[in-house]
Amino acid sequence: MSGGTERPSELGSTYDDHFYADLDAEVRGSAETVVPIVVDLLHPASVLDVGCGRGTWLHVFAQCGVGEILGLDGPHIAAADLEIPPDAFVGRDLTQPFDLGRRFDLVVSLEVAEHLPPHSAAAFVASLVAHAPAVLFSAAVPFQGGAGHVNERWPSYWAELFAAHGFDPVDVVRPAVWADERVAFWYAQNTLLYVARSHAGADLVRERSATVRGPLDLVHPLLHERDHAARRRPSPPPSLRRALRDVRAAALRAVRDRASARGGRSS
Repeated sequence: MSGGTERPSELGSTYDDHFYADLDAEVRGSAETVVPIVVDLLHPASVLDVGCGRGTWLHVFAQCGVGEILGLDGPHIAAADLEIPPDAFVGRDLTQPFDLGRRFDLVVSLEVAEHLPPHSAAAFVASLVAHAPAVLFSAAVPFQGGAGHVNERWPSYWAELFAAHGFDPVDVVRPAVWADERVAFWYAQNTLLYVARSHAGADLVRERSATVRGPLDLVHPLLHERDHAARRRPSPPPSLRRALRDVRAAALRAVRDRASARGGRSS
């Protein structure tokens, strides 16, 4: 996952070892569950992962028989941490449009777009669709929360950007993994496959899955339960600085109230 408006030197502090370690089990379990579904549907020979992080999803694609993989992400990714060969990784500033000068069978970009500034969104989608006739895409919804999120949007927002390039959303992942405990809720909630209307295999993809005609914008029960639990959690005691600030504010209000009362009696 790539950074947003941060400079390259700052990316490592947000997307550091702890960031990826905390997510490792959920990302790996999700990839091992979702990738076979996508491979069985599309049979891709080449996959580009934009915002690949350490390359976990690409590693699983390779395990599922995809012969050519390539990952793009920011310079904060250390070669020693990659789960893919170093020559299968290209450093890119994902806030800027990119053109690799070639096409792939499938582009993957999962929980990345929310890390990029809003003004980059349209160009980011344009770069994705320029590289493949099918894009496996997810991005955090409003109030989902997470490190470095600067553009949380509903799927319908992204669907409009894809539609401008002739790509339709196909709901092949969400119905298959919605209640699967191996898949992190954000992937189960947000992942859609966008397929070009002009793609030679588009009709077959639609026959085996469902082009989305109902609501795109869904909230997973686990996200709802997490937020509800957070609201019920007792608030931590105020810090000394906050307590002193509150006391000072209360004292000023008391002085103003007394002054106002004296003014009222003298009139």
